[in-house]
Amino acid sequence: MTRIIGISGSLRKGSFNTALLRAAEQLAPSGVELEVATLHGIPLYDGDVEAATGIPDAVAALKIAISQADGLLLVTPEYNNSIPGVFKNAIDWLSRPAADIPTVFGQRPVALLGASPGGFGTILAQEAWLGVLRTLGTQPWFGGRLMVSRAHTVFNEQGELTDDGIRQQLGDFVRHYAEHIASMRAV
Repeated sequence: MTRIIGISGSLRKGSFNTALLRAAEQLAPSGVELEVATLHGIPLYDGDVEAATGIPDAVAALKIAISQADGLLLVTPEYNNSIPGVFKNAIDWLSRPAADIPTVFGQRPVALLGASPGGFGTILAQEAWLGVLRTLGTQPWFGGRLMVSRAHTVFNEQGELTDDGIRQQLGDFVRHYAEHIASMRAV
């Protein structure tokens, strides 16, 4: 069994990225468990808070989930041509204390995808993540790219993926990423 933790970088109830992650969860092939995690409950990073009270419970739980997973799937919105602040904030918390970085992120296969109402998908946000992922010592997967543009046209009001072409691309993306993870574990 290949276990992947997926995180949407949006807190919005009607988020296209959360809907994309839920669709990926449904399309995960046999032998692959894609668990949807959330950023809800993660406060703004504050070193004084960390020193006084330690790692917040929501962060600690997410750190454990990631460290027990075979892979990490980041489903990123694009805000102002870059990484959403709430998503970067969560990763910053997950990297604390710095001694935990190898356990949480070190050599972990990470895949990026995202959805946007704009015409270019999330290409700039995905590119912006690469420096962060390199710094954390992850193994970004470059075997596939998925940037869903004009997301408002591929999901219905209930957040269900209705575009068959995107559904096929998403299913292929998840399958190929899981195959990559399995091949890394076999080495």
